[in-house]
Amino acid sequence: MTIDSSGLLVIGKFTAVYGVRGWLKVHSYTEPMENLLNYPECYIEFKGRWQPLELAEGKRHGKGLVVHIKGIDGRDEAQAYCQCAIAIATTALPELAPNEYYWHQLQGLQVQVTSAQGERLVLGTVKEMMETGANDVLVVRGNKDSIDQRERLIPYLPKQVVKAVDIEAGTIEVDWDPEF
Repeated sequence: MTIDSSGLLVIGKFTAVYGVRGWLKVHSYTEPMENLLNYPECYIEFKGRWQPLELAEGKRHGKGLVVHIKGIDGRDEAQAYCQCAIAIATTALPELAPNEYYWHQLQGLQVQVTSAQGERLVLGTVKEMMETGANDVLVVRGNKDSIDQRERLIPYLPKQVVKAVDIEAGTIEVDWDPEF
């Protein structure tokens, strides 16, 4: 079965084998990391194609996760899955409260600021998000439409720095000094 990757969100990847009975270590992108185990329908990018993935078991181990894929019972079989991405359908994500967004929804949005003269300026596009502990940060890179080609790190602080997010329009309005 081939899955259209446009409706999938990568939530982790297999990194290494664990033991001799087909278990694999997982690097989870979910917060908290154990949330990766809560999705009954997962997909794996194996040999260049997205395929359904059935996890038989999974648990926290040390600072990470280990999982057992149904039907994979040996170390050599499990080795073939190392570095493969794990994804879920975006429709499987829990619905968020109004004005809350998943990181993947913010990536690719154009970041804009209104100058003191009332002119709308483009700072760039959100390329990724970073977690800093205090708050999340937008990594904004200049593009052909922006005022320059600089990379800016803008704190994701709703109502303080982030004034508006419009997913449909593809924009984020910020209160940020373009020179910073």
